[in-house]
Amino acid sequence: MRAVVVGAGGREHALAHVLARTCDVVVTPGNPGIPASVDAPPTELDADLFVIGPEAPLVAGLADQLRAQGKRVFGPGADGARLEGSKAYMKRLLVAAGVPTARHGSFTDRNEALAYLDTLGDLFVIKTDGLAAGKGVVVTTDRREAVDAVERYLSGEAFGDAGRTCVIEEGLTGPELSLLAVCDGRSAVALSPAQDFKRVGDGDVGPNTGGMGAYSPVPFASQKLIDEVMADSVAPTLHALREQSVDYRGVLYAGLMLTPTGPKMLEYNVRFGDPEAQVVLPQFTSDLGELLAAAADGDLGSVPGPRFGGHWVTVVCAAAGYPRAPRTGETISGVDRANARDGVTVFCAGVARDTAGRLVTNGGRVLAVTASGATLSAARTAAYAAVDDISWAGRHVRRDIALRAAEDRPPS
Repeated sequence: MRAVVVGAGGREHALAHVLARTCDVVVTPGNPGIPASVDAPPTELDADLFVIGPEAPLVAGLADQLRAQGKRVFGPGADGARLEGSKAYMKRLLVAAGVPTARHGSFTDRNEALAYLDTLGDLFVIKTDGLAAGKGVVVTTDRREAVDAVERYLSGEAFGDAGRTCVIEEGLTGPELSLLAVCDGRSAVALSPAQDFKRVGDGDVGPNTGGMGAYSPVPFASQKLIDEVMADSVAPTLHALREQSVDYRGVLYAGLMLTPTGPKMLEYNVRFGDPEAQVVLPQFTSDLGELLAAAADGDLGSVPGPRFGGHWVTVVCAAAGYPRAPRTGETISGVDRANARDGVTVFCAGVARDTAGRLVTNGGRVLAVTASGATLSAARTAAYAAVDDISWAGRHVRRDIALRAAEDRPPS
């Protein structure tokens, strides 16, 4: 099977890496660290399967364009991609589907938004309605910070039109969980659960990012819990989408909070998470290409369910200044040395080549260093050993990815 992966980041590198076990893969546009990257529009390429990685082209309707050309596509059309393209729409759908979620409201008016803050407790969550590259969320106990976020969003100062409608939620407490489900429009299968780390600094301090690392599987995510989420959240969501004539063929990323009263949906994304993809996809011991093609055909029942193996940890190596003002153009060394370690793969995201052909930083999250092991502790040790092979001026990593889980401590 020939597969085209659309995108240019670490998620797309992971997709290509795993699909290449059974498929002939090209990536467009890719980046200098992803093998088989091609500079060609996906609409001008031929393949047996197209897998669209990032949210922006999905929201813009690329899957619809490709399907109109008669191509087999894994990724929702623009109607389904509204789940991520508009958090206000997503929240309305959750309510219609009866999916447990936080109390919330959507606002375009400053005074109404600030009045709603006063109805909440002492933990505030402020989100842009539109796409903000994983950075449009403020979680705070400081009302002044919450008010500032509301004002910057609604004015367009922070994220332009993406924030001119904002969603305000009550803060929930409990461990977070990411569960990816492959959907064929009517049914879905769960992949191995993951937990990611959003804050930029150790101990979950500092601003939210697109993700500083992840691990999978998750010790506290039992099969019973996964079955509950699939039955009470994913299945009703697919049903609600069908009620709106949305044929959702792609991945649903369920971002969950495991509250004292049960799992609640924080958000849906319409693509493989990043960095969750870097720890979930390499776990496949079955054929990823076969699974995604069956979902694209609307027929998951035609193939065996996915199988997984091992324990996996990924650590993101970020540029100085990330997430506010990442510094680019720094020369990267040690990637080949890290890749040479057993069980280690370095997935490239924000990278470029300088005029001398050297790999340099070209974004906030530059690399994701992924390692496997017989135990989570072994995978974590291997990942950080490989991280320490890699360097550039100002490189930033968190040192506590998967630490509590590897030490068998209760989740925070």
